[in-house]
Amino acid sequence: MNRHESMLRIAANSDISVLLLGESGSGKEVAARFIHEHSQRAGGPFVALNCGAIARGLAESILEGHRKGAFTGAGEERAGLVRSAEGGTLFLDEIGEMPLETQCKLLRILQERTVMPLGCYESVPVNFRLVCATNRDLRSEIAAGRFREDLFFRLNVFPVKIPPLRDREDFERIVHELWRDVNGASARMLNPYEIALLRKKPWPGNVRQLKNVLQRFSLLQSYGVTLSKVMDEEFGEAPLPQKEAGIVAPHRTGAPEHLMMGGFRNFEFAYERVCDRCGERGGERARRYAASPGWNLICTELAKNEGNRSVTAQKLGISRGCLNYQIKKHRS
Repeated sequence: MNRHESMLRIAANSDISVLLLGESGSGKEVAARFIHEHSQRAGGPFVALNCGAIARGLAESILEGHRKGAFTGAGEERAGLVRSAEGGTLFLDEIGEMPLETQCKLLRILQERTVMPLGCYESVPVNFRLVCATNRDLRSEIAAGRFREDLFFRLNVFPVKIPPLRDREDFERIVHELWRDVNGASARMLNPYEIALLRKKPWPGNVRQLKNVLQRFSLLQSYGVTLSKVMDEEFGEAPLPQKEAGIVAPHRTGAPEHLMMGGFRNFEFAYERVCDRCGERGGERARRYAASPGWNLICTELAKNEGNRSVTAQKLGISRGCLNYQIKKHRS
């Protein structure tokens, strides 16, 4: 078990406030849900709020609620997020982006463990567990005057650092779990070469970025697009050589060698092939993997065939869809 997972389990066994620290996309909300689901409050609600999305002037109503008619447009009574988390967990994501005036209101709620909905004259006691998360250095935010120091000490009771994906010891397990989430339990497993390709990258977007790449690959693999090409587009780099990965890529019977080795010259061209395949009819199936001819040759053939695209595509050995794509690409 990783250190941060041990810390999360320790936190779950208590009722103190937890501050999750980590880069964007590293899985802080997943960690917050883990704490809730393994705590004595698991039977209660889990209420999440992105603090960066709080509109100025509405913070009090969002957090503490309001009575009907408390202000223009208040057509019905609202409990507010704090009371909605009664008996459960309130998760405040991106706490470092909370406006200063809202920080003051949150500090009062934490100190008094009560809320006062707009339009009310009496405080209402509340019982919830607070978990916050941020990708910012809150001490630096305090020094810059953007975060209240007294609120920081209220939140920083049990800090847990969530490591970035590139530093995770259980990287392969995370990949397999995400792959099953994307494709279902019956999907094929990623092979060792594909795992090695994924492991070599820095993943600045962490788990969120990794899942995006796996979703894209899952969608395109049946069209002959390799994982190395998906990652080449994602990171703007050449695909990782197989020898550098230290693993020989598996041979897939029936797949053209240039597809197995990442033969699409660029990812845009790969998408073009997907479009061609989706619209293929009869003899076009045999041509879908053909390399695209040069633009000069296309112009020459169009002139010879008096602009007839169907005949030109047949002469060039490509689909009409591919020809139309090249014409649109060079004329735009």
